Amino acid sequence: MARPLTVLVVDDEPPIRRFLRMSLAAAGYRVVEAVDAAGARRALAADKPDLMILDLGLPDDSGLDLIGALRRSTKLPIIVLSARDDERSKVEALDRGADDYVAKPFGVAELMARLRAALRHAFQAQGELPVFVSGDLSIDLVRRRVARGAREIKLSPKEFALLSHLVMHAGKVLTHRHLLRAVWGPAQIGEVQYLRVFIRSLRQKLEPDPTRPTHILTEPGVGYRLQLPPEQRAG
Repeated sequence: MARPLTVLVVDDEPPIRRFLRMSLAAAGYRVVEAVDAAGARRALAADKPDLMILDLGLPDDSGLDLIGALRRSTKLPIIVLSARDDERSKVEALDRGADDYVAKPFGVAELMARLRAALRHAFQAQGELPVFVSGDLSIDLVRRRVARGAREIKLSPKEFALLSHLVMHAGKVLTHRHLLRAVWGPAQIGEVQYLRVFIRSLRQKLEPDPTRPTHILTEPGVGYRLQLPPEQRAG
C-alpha cells in the first residue's frame, strides 16, 4: 500500500493548524505541524514532507526568507497561506519560489485544489509530459504543434516560448517578472505591458472567447496561470 502524502503545516495560530489538520486528514493526507521557521526546518529534515503550507508571519523568522532559503536546496512545493492579501506580498512570495498563494480567510475546497495542482506539477517535473490537453486544445511541446480540435494554430517563436513555459508550469501562478525573465531575459523584467500584448495574442488564437479566457487566466496584479483540465483540477 502506498504511503499517504505528507503535508507540513507551518503556522503559529492553533485554530488554523487544527482546521488544516482535520481537513487534510479527511482528504487522506498525513499532517506534520510546526509553529515557527526553526520547527519547520526540523520537520523538513525528520519527516520529508511532500508539500508545505506556510504562513508568512512566523514568530522567529520571515516566511519569505524561509522560502528563499529552501529554494536553494529543494523543489518542495510550497503554498503560502497568509492574511497578507496585497499584491506586493503575493508577488514577492511567488518570486521567492512559492508555488501558489492563498489568502486568509480561505475556502477549504479552493485550498485543496491548489494543493493538488502543486503536487501534480511537482510530480510532472520529475518526468516529461510533452503533450498538454484541455478540452479541444492540445499543445505538443516536442513536435511544437498547437491545435484546437483539428485546426492547427500558428504561433510566433516568442508566443510558443511563452506558451511552453506556461504549459511546463500548468496550474501554477507565474509572476510577470518570472515570465519576462524566462522568455525574454533579465533586461525585460520591467516590461509588463510587453507581456500583456503577447498574452492577448495567445488568447486571440487559443481561447473560444478571448474576452472570457478559460485557459490562460489572469491573477490580477501578479501574473498568469495556465488552467489545468477540469478532470485534473477535480482529481
